[in-house]
Amino acid sequence: MSNQLRIATFNLENLDDKPGEFPALATRIAVIRPQLGRLNADVICLQEVNGQEVAGSPRRLLALQELLEGTPYENYHVASTTVVGSSQVYNERNLVILSRFPILEHAQHKHRFAPAPQYRKVTANPPELVADDVTWERPLLHARVQLPGARTLHVINVHLKSKRPDTIAGQQLDRFTFRTASGWAEGFFVSAIKRVGQALEARMFIDTLFDADEQAMIVLCGDLNADFDETPVEALRGEVENTGNWLLAGRVMVPCEFTVPEPSRFSLYHMGRPRMIDHILASRPLLAFYRGAEIHNEVLHDESIAFASDVKFPESDHAPVVAEFSLPG
Repeated sequence: MSNQLRIATFNLENLDDKPGEFPALATRIAVIRPQLGRLNADVICLQEVNGQEVAGSPRRLLALQELLEGTPYENYHVASTTVVGSSQVYNERNLVILSRFPILEHAQHKHRFAPAPQYRKVTANPPELVADDVTWERPLLHARVQLPGARTLHVINVHLKSKRPDTIAGQQLDRFTFRTASGWAEGFFVSAIKRVGQALEARMFIDTLFDADEQAMIVLCGDLNADFDETPVEALRGEVENTGNWLLAGRVMVPCEFTVPEPSRFSLYHMGRPRMIDHILASRPLLAFYRGAEIHNEVLHDESIAFASDVKFPESDHAPVVAEFSLPG
C-alpha cells in the first residue's frame, strides 16, 4: 500500500484584482482554476501572487482566495511571504505554499545565510564612488509539512531574479532601452549577481537541513529563471561532478523534469524558443519515491514576441509543473 504525493509549482504571473484591470480577475479565474484542478496536487508552490488591501485590514491574498473558492485547495493549509515585521503580505509577487497536509512551521529567509554582496557600478552616470549592497527582491519561503506515516517534508519555494537587466543610473532612456551596450551589459551583470546570490542562499539553507538530517526529504520548487544547466540551477543541484567530492553525493538535488521527454521539456516560451525555467528539485531521499513528472504546456503562449501583451492572454505565460511520488503506506 502506498500514499500518492503530488507536488506542483506554478507561476501565476501577477495574480491580482486591481480596479479596471484587464483581463479582469474573473476572466483569469475561468482559465486558471481548471489548470489548478488538473494538477490534483497535495502541495503547490505558487509565485507572483499579489496582495490586495481593504480599508482597516492588513493586506491579504484576496485574489488567491477567490481563485481557490469551490476547489479542494480552498481548505488547504497556507504559508506565504509577509512584509518583515508585519502580518500583511507584500503588494506584489508573494510566494505561497498550499498543502493538503498540516504545515508544522514556516519561515522566510533573505540574507540570513548569504549577506548582500557589495558592488560599485562603473558605467553609471555619474560613476558610483562607493560600493553598495546588491540585495535581491524576494526571500525564499520554507515550510515543514507533516506527511502521513510520521514523515516530514521540507518544502522550499523560490522565485529567482529575472534576466532583465538591473537599473543603471544615467544609462537608460526608459525601462527597456539602454543608452550604451556597456550599460546594458553591466545591468545584465548585476541582475546575474542577484539571481545567483538567491540560489546560493537557498543552497546554503538546504545544507543546514542536511546538517540536521542527512536523510531529509526536501523539495525545492519555483521559477528559477534559468535552465537546469545554467549557473543558478547548477548551484542548487550541487552535483558531485561540480563539487568533486563523492561524500556530498547524498546532498545532490535532482531536477524532476529529467524524466520528461526533451521535446516536451519546457515551461515558457521566449522569443519563440521553449525554455525550462520552472523546476522541482528533489533530494535523493525523496527521489527514492519518485514516479514521474508532468509539464502542462499544451496551450502555452509567448508574451515576448512583437505586439504580444498580457491583455491578450488571461492565463499565465508559465506552464505548471507537477511531480508525483509514491510513499510507502
